[in-house]
Amino acid sequence: MPRFSPMVERVGGEGAAAWDIHYRASQARSAGEDVIVMSVGDPDFATHASICDAAIGALRAGDTHYTEVAGRAELRELIAARHRERSGQPVDAGNVIALAGAQNALFACALCLAGEGDELITLEPMYVTYEAALQAGGARLLRVPSRADLRPDIDAIAAAISPRTRAIFIATPNNPSGITMSRDELAAIAALAVAHDLWVVSDEVYADLVFDGRMQHIAGLPGMAERCATIGSLSKSHAMTGWRLGWVVAPRALIGHLENLALCMLYGLPGFVQAAAVQALGAARDEPARMRKIYRRRRDLLLAALDGVPGLRCEPPQAGMFLLVDVRDSGLGSGEFARRLYADCGVSVLDASAFGAATDGYVRLSFSDDDQRLAEGCRRIADFMRRRPRAEAAQPGSGER
Repeated sequence: MPRFSPMVERVGGEGAAAWDIHYRASQARSAGEDVIVMSVGDPDFATHASICDAAIGALRAGDTHYTEVAGRAELRELIAARHRERSGQPVDAGNVIALAGAQNALFACALCLAGEGDELITLEPMYVTYEAALQAGGARLLRVPSRADLRPDIDAIAAAISPRTRAIFIATPNNPSGITMSRDELAAIAALAVAHDLWVVSDEVYADLVFDGRMQHIAGLPGMAERCATIGSLSKSHAMTGWRLGWVVAPRALIGHLENLALCMLYGLPGFVQAAAVQALGAARDEPARMRKIYRRRRDLLLAALDGVPGLRCEPPQAGMFLLVDVRDSGLGSGEFARRLYADCGVSVLDASAFGAATDGYVRLSFSDDDQRLAEGCRRIADFMRRRPRAEAAQPGSGER
């Protein structure tokens, strides 16, 4: 067989294996089996009817032709206005490009900011697709471990910077931890970026789902206007994962490069999808507040249901739709825990070691299902743990750490 590009190795990523149990569980559920899927962050809500109506209306009106590569002016201005209001950074439509979801935006930023021989810093815990997306162009990915409390280690970030470093990628709120960076933490990262003349790419797709306190934005801090790219999306905030609508807010020079890349990769997003996005950011802008209340209630449901379960310790998230559970006292490694839980109880969770060494020994539970299913999933997890001491206490070699 003829050879492939070296890029195919870089986009493979070890994190892909973490999804094996999830895929099996999804197939089993589709086949009618009694399984509970707590392994993926796909909102169980339907997209708001008014958003769907806007897309349908655009289709019926013939909105099926090419569109502006960077996105329509109306949509870009809505995104810019949203960003101005939240961050205080003075931007307009010229600072915005609409892309096919936050994942596409992340990939495009990495390609435009670094190449062969360059280094990109990212912070653990790190979403599993970062490894492939950031290394696709040939850059080397440097993972910086978090502190023991899973918050960013500023000294470790500073120590990782070298003359080859081009950018620091952050995710706040974080997936999987649900941690939202404080203003002091962001200011420290901004100061490093200014001192070393680096880009900062801030992945803020969960910004609308902050439960406690106010979301802080690095883009509005001193010195960041010319070196920050902010990634956003409608996937989580408006239950629009399948619509594939995300964006980058950045200096005009970077937007120009991203537009050139989009020209040869996407050639613009569908007009009816952009019509839906305009509705989401306009008339349906209150949808995230409604969802946030529901996710907060579900978070509290999971915390209460798993409180006191022997061998488990929960890390309460500040935002998002995930709960990290420390399973190291169960006597099982996180991968084995996930496998046995699914085999014994029909509950799929994600082995959080896929997010890096910082979360080895944790599993990630999604609370993007309805309350009844989540409660049943927690009941099965608790039963699984309560059966373990009787079944395996006499087997000292059975655990993994």
